[in-house]
Amino acid sequence: MTHSMTGFARTQREYAWGVLSCEIRSVNHRYLEPSFRLPDSLRAIEGTLRDQLKNQLGRGKVEITFFTQQAQSDSHRIDEAALQALAQLLATAEHILPNVAPVNPLEALRWPGVLQAQELDGEQLAHAAQQMMGDTLTVLQASRAREGASLAQHIQARLQSMSTHVKALRAQMPNLVAAQQAKLSQKIMNLQVEVENDRLAQELVIIAQKADVTEELDRLDTHIAEAQHTLKQAGSIGRRLDFLMQEFNREANTLSSKAITGGVTQVAVELKVLIEQMREQIQNIE
Repeated sequence: MTHSMTGFARTQREYAWGVLSCEIRSVNHRYLEPSFRLPDSLRAIEGTLRDQLKNQLGRGKVEITFFTQQAQSDSHRIDEAALQALAQLLATAEHILPNVAPVNPLEALRWPGVLQAQELDGEQLAHAAQQMMGDTLTVLQASRAREGASLAQHIQARLQSMSTHVKALRAQMPNLVAAQQAKLSQKIMNLQVEVENDRLAQELVIIAQKADVTEELDRLDTHIAEAQHTLKQAGSIGRRLDFLMQEFNREANTLSSKAITGGVTQVAVELKVLIEQMREQIQNIE
């Protein structure tokens, strides 16, 4: 199945300790270029998450972001030792300054070191993140597959148009060559000059050889069949398709250089337009 390199996925799940969410964005790129934005609690498993990504994606510039939010009841704890030390300081202050106002407990909690953030269980968080990474990649791949299927349809339609142009031109070529040869014979007659039959026959053969685009049409048919086959393959096919576009363009240029009538030139132009349209679509295929 054809996959696009453009996609977005987001998953979120609630746990007893809080909420974990993951976002993955991907756009087209020549190679696989991942970028991770992780909280400090997940830095240790970045390598594992990177391996998960490489096992699923072949190309694309991918941005992965994880968010953690602790449950309010578990987010902080009181350091009793620090609070007791603060209480002793306050007792000393009250002894020296008996008229000092009592301290509000909320003010005491603001004292540095009294209220500390509760650390999450590292192993539990790592397991949850790896599972969520896999789930988010599944959603992303589904998104990329849907867009890839649409791109494949557009490319298939243009390949079919190319095949129609090639078939029509192949059928017309004998008549076009004959018409060009007849045109040369008519010019000679109009000039009222005598030309040896062997010389005339030689010139007619040269015209036929210069106008012969059978090889170009055969190669175009071969490239069309290969592109259609490639679109049905699994894995990364974007580079292969891009190479085929270069081959298509080479044959279209040769066809244009051998054109003996405006009709052949027009077909070559139409082929180049179709090739460029496909090339733009292929830039997004993995």
